[in-house]
Amino acid sequence: MEVRYSRNRIYVKPEEQALIKNYPILLGGSGIGSVIAECALRFGFENITIIDGDYVENSNLNRQNYVEDDINIDKVDAIKKRLLSINNKANINVYNCFLTTENVESYIDRHKIAINALDFTSDVPLLFDEVCQRKNIPVLHPYNLGWGGLVTVISPKGLSLKAIAKKGQKINELRVVEYISSYLKFWRTSQFWIDEVLHEYLNEKEKLSPPQLSIGSWIVASMCTHLLFKIATNKEYKRFPEFYFSSINAD
Repeated sequence: MEVRYSRNRIYVKPEEQALIKNYPILLGGSGIGSVIAECALRFGFENITIIDGDYVENSNLNRQNYVEDDINIDKVDAIKKRLLSINNKANINVYNCFLTTENVESYIDRHKIAINALDFTSDVPLLFDEVCQRKNIPVLHPYNLGWGGLVTVISPKGLSLKAIAKKGQKINELRVVEYISSYLKFWRTSQFWIDEVLHEYLNEKEKLSPPQLSIGSWIVASMCTHLLFKIATNKEYKRFPEFYFSSINAD
């Protein structure tokens, strides 16, 4: 095992470390994706592609993997610079563009796992999943819940997020979180603080983006990296409608 990853020993076998080194990972979105990318790189995934057409804003700095000098710089350029400062031999490919219904398929080929960190402001996130399923690529969906994190995996032959949509209802981040909250209640592991946050957010007078914390970003990044490792090394993992949930907030 390389010296760089020598402290991964016992947790990760040498042959597993060698396997993930060139395992091609695709990140759609570099908001929360920026944190996931660093965690995955430090773990040993050195072949990462990131797609995003946005630029860094001051409001990103509370939870995304950017610094003040990155403000107004394209996100993919800023995160590529940071990742290469950690490992300058890593294969970091970035595309400074937004995914659209016209181009999404062209970026998905040649990858073995995808992470859907796209904003649900259009049908593109669902199309992203559909294309990945057709191409036999598992898709991780990460959600920053502030004091916790949530990740679900859309498997190639499994259900899509559309399975939890009620008639006439569009799928977005809120619908997924509501589903998770209901599921936890059913299994008597309720997280009432999630419902309280949802209630307050939905009753805000201004139309704002959902509240998120750096804590949630780093929890989700660790969960995603663990799942990347599980999938790449053919270990068992939960598929949607099951999910992974972790929180430091106890009721």
